[in-house]
Amino acid sequence: MAAAGLGPARPLLARRPGTLRALLGLARGLAAGPQTHFGFQNVSEEERREKIYQVFENVAEKYDVMNDSMTLGIHRVWKDILVHKMNPSPGTLLVDVAGGTGDIAFRFINYVRSVRERQLQQKLKRHQNLSWQEISKSYEEEKVKPLGDSQVVVCDINKEMLKVGKQRAQHLGYSEGLSWVLGNAEELPFDDDKFDVYTIAFGIRNVTRIDLALQEAYRVLKPGGRFLCLEFSHVSNPLLSRLYDLYSFQVIPVLGEIIAGDWKSYQYLVESIRRFPPQEELKEMIEDAGFFKVDYQNLSSGIVAIHSGFKL
Repeated sequence: MAAAGLGPARPLLARRPGTLRALLGLARGLAAGPQTHFGFQNVSEEERREKIYQVFENVAEKYDVMNDSMTLGIHRVWKDILVHKMNPSPGTLLVDVAGGTGDIAFRFINYVRSVRERQLQQKLKRHQNLSWQEISKSYEEEKVKPLGDSQVVVCDINKEMLKVGKQRAQHLGYSEGLSWVLGNAEELPFDDDKFDVYTIAFGIRNVTRIDLALQEAYRVLKPGGRFLCLEFSHVSNPLLSRLYDLYSFQVIPVLGEIIAGDWKSYQYLVESIRRFPPQEELKEMIEDAGFFKVDYQNLSSGIVAIHSGFKL
């Protein structure tokens, strides 16, 4: 017999449909795996990887043209500064991760070639009494090894980006000391303690697990090796920050539509910059991966920053 004043008993979830929806949503989230973000959207880590792969597959052909348009060509200066900060010498072994179109690799080769030429000229000046045969021999050796055993390995997860990079290399005449590898920054296909320098330029914010990518960078570097990251960052000046936001959200997606026929991909790229950790937070993440002497240099008032660290 039911107690007085009490109606028929109903299941708890039937009385609370909101609870049922929440539990179903939680179950779907758990089934999809750990959650992260894709721009301003919340997605699973696996979904984010798929979406980012699609973004760069879509923009590969117009990637360099869009970089020039979005940054008014300033990205070239930022990349030059990165390579000068690296200051590679002949014999340096570099891995450039997420470097599909070859911008950093080509600059590295040019830099090492110029260092080799200066070394040869200095050598000849120190030996003014060399015969023409000896001078000729020195130049012949330079032709055989213009990079002095330096190598750069471009590693990218996206086949289309690598395809564009290889085409550019062929067109520009780069082949010596250059190789292309399909690989994931979170699980690099290289041995431990292999490289002198690891670079990643405008790529780490597109990595789903930045912590894993940093651990992999540490693993593949030799003791004494250097980590260098060039990435969009956070502007400290409030006025410049507002102008930068206005340009980013109102102009860049429009340029993406006009030049590449792809509004959504460039909308994501703008949003991804806003979700990326600020300079100090990224510095701490690099230190947590095991790197020492970590610091950063702001360029263009913090629109981009170069982070540097050493494996000691």
